[in-house]
Amino acid sequence: MKQLTNKNNIGWLFVLISVVAITLFYFYPMFDAFLLSFQSGMGANLEYVGLNNWSRLLNDPTLRQALINTMTYLIIQVPLMIVLALFFSVILNDPDLKFRGFFRTAIFLPAVTSLVAYSVIFKYMFSIDGIVNQLLLNLNFISEPIAFISDPFWAKVVIILAITWRWTGYNMIFYLSALQNIDRSIYEAARIDGANSFQQFIQITIPMLKPIILFTTITSTIGTLQLFDEVVNITSGGPGIQTISISQYIYDLSFKYTPNFGYAATVSYVIVILVVILSIIQFKVAGEKE
Repeated sequence: MKQLTNKNNIGWLFVLISVVAITLFYFYPMFDAFLLSFQSGMGANLEYVGLNNWSRLLNDPTLRQALINTMTYLIIQVPLMIVLALFFSVILNDPDLKFRGFFRTAIFLPAVTSLVAYSVIFKYMFSIDGIVNQLLLNLNFISEPIAFISDPFWAKVVIILAITWRWTGYNMIFYLSALQNIDRSIYEAARIDGANSFQQFIQITIPMLKPIILFTTITSTIGTLQLFDEVVNITSGGPGIQTISISQYIYDLSFKYTPNFGYAATVSYVIVILVVILSIIQFKVAGEKE
């Protein structure tokens, strides 16, 4: 009995270490940022301003544009990436496909590349004299180079393409893992009943992958709301503020403009609120109660 108690104490010790670490590095900074949102200034020169920072949110045109841009990336990029990841995972799960190990690696490889490095490469690829414009000109698809980086519409397109290219393979791995746990006899039974490949995908694959789809949708949503590296390195938020994201705006408030850590902390809570709201909506739509 005493030995069992000692084992329980050791177990609780491991749990306590994790709880302390999570509290110290996650919950304390969140709480401290919340307190900081009621102050203004930087460093030791902070002063209490009450709800001024929160009221400023409602009349901040830059934040409004950053919110529109971020939601545009989210609405277009996340569904596109999830569909592509599902498509690739189903194809690469075929045991009869040759070189599927190579294709899996090739599609997943962008997920382990440097964020800064690949963003810079995309910037040069889509520049006025970049390879994309040169290719389109040589194929006579366009008569003059497209200003991908300096045009508000095309700049957003480039950012969405970059994010999709990097993270599709990452999500594909989750779907592949889940697909390999689905009993193939289910598909065989459906095939015997006359279901074609598309019907099997809709009636079997999608329902069986529902928890994984929900997980990847939520994590992708959170990641897109925190979008920073691609925007900073490809367009720097330009032209003007037409591609700026919320995270870049928080950085600019803290280090680029006249530093105001209090208002930057307030804007950061916009991301927190959006994550909570969108996660609840996604759970409700998916029908998950727990």
